[in-house]
Amino acid sequence: MGAAISLDDPFTVPTTYWHRLEDGRLQCDVCPRACKLREGQRGVCFVRGRIDDQVVLTTYGRSSGFCVDPIEKKPLNHFLPGTSVLSFGTAGCNLACRFCQNWDISKSKEVDRLADQASPVAIARAAADLGCSSVAFTYNDPIIFLEYAIDIAQACHALGIRTVAVTNGYMCDEARRDFYAHMDAANVDLKAFTQEFYQHVAMGDLQPVLDTLCHLHDQTDVWLEITTLLIPGHNDGDAELDAMTRWIAEHLGPDVPLHFSAFHPDFKMLDVARTPPATLTRARGIARGNGLHHVYTGNVHDRAGDTTLCPTCSKAVIERDWYELLAWRLTGDGACRSCGTRIAGVFDGPPGEWGNRRLPVRLADWRGVRDPQARRARVGGGSRR
Repeated sequence: MGAAISLDDPFTVPTTYWHRLEDGRLQCDVCPRACKLREGQRGVCFVRGRIDDQVVLTTYGRSSGFCVDPIEKKPLNHFLPGTSVLSFGTAGCNLACRFCQNWDISKSKEVDRLADQASPVAIARAAADLGCSSVAFTYNDPIIFLEYAIDIAQACHALGIRTVAVTNGYMCDEARRDFYAHMDAANVDLKAFTQEFYQHVAMGDLQPVLDTLCHLHDQTDVWLEITTLLIPGHNDGDAELDAMTRWIAEHLGPDVPLHFSAFHPDFKMLDVARTPPATLTRARGIARGNGLHHVYTGNVHDRAGDTTLCPTCSKAVIERDWYELLAWRLTGDGACRSCGTRIAGVFDGPPGEWGNRRLPVRLADWRGVRDPQARRARVGGGSRR
């Protein structure tokens, strides 16, 4: 079950989202799993556990690796297009998706997977040095390393670097509010639109994810995009796609971008075939027919599915080929040059030129403040009810 938890480990820090039950167990309140812990036990996510009568995070300052990517790879098509983003994750996850495509990281229960380490300040400085416009918490879910992600976001904002959460959206209300108060953009993985899928394939629940989507849209200024991985025979039926896209249009509006991505066999779903490109095209047609303006296809080569259209005049305002920007027909503030309609998104002058490059980075080589003990001294322990 992994190494024992110890406060002597410099990467273990106290947390605040937990409370004590009548039977003496401590309940973690970060996500709806509500893990109830006795001394020495870890939660389902593996990285949060109980030691010395408190719930701690065991991976503060450690990462499974860093890489500079195009922002479109997150995927975010309406947030600083063409710019580069410093991406990283840790280990563990609070869901247990049978189809996980990053399972070697998200399902890892070995600390030696966390080969790189850096403080929030070091990450922010590295992003600035590398010319990145943003830092993305991705690969596994930032919900489970919430304290580390928030500290990184604060360090990034101090240097003018924005932050992106790539997440399953499976979290509790108080933690959700605090977490997204520090994010600039989010891509939420809406895995399906049935409780049956969430319960039996993702091992979670649908409603908390819908609550996160509504919170982001209704109560924050976080730029929001959604991704759904279409798995043949599991979540790609016309009725489900119709219901999901109607819900998005009604509750989130027509301008929230939706990405349909192709599945490939992985982890515990090796017996399911790859998603045919025609399925993505069909899903895109259903979504657009239900009034969504910006619907994209991913993990396949589809120039039409990569292109951003003006919702008023239907002209192609951003043409893409995979992650490369081709034609750009927007003004500096994101308006269509043909008809003047403002395209929903975060546009900051001319597009970036990062393109399709991928640059692995060793953050331990950056000389920043790498001192998890400082975090321990500042946070302190305690519980929230």
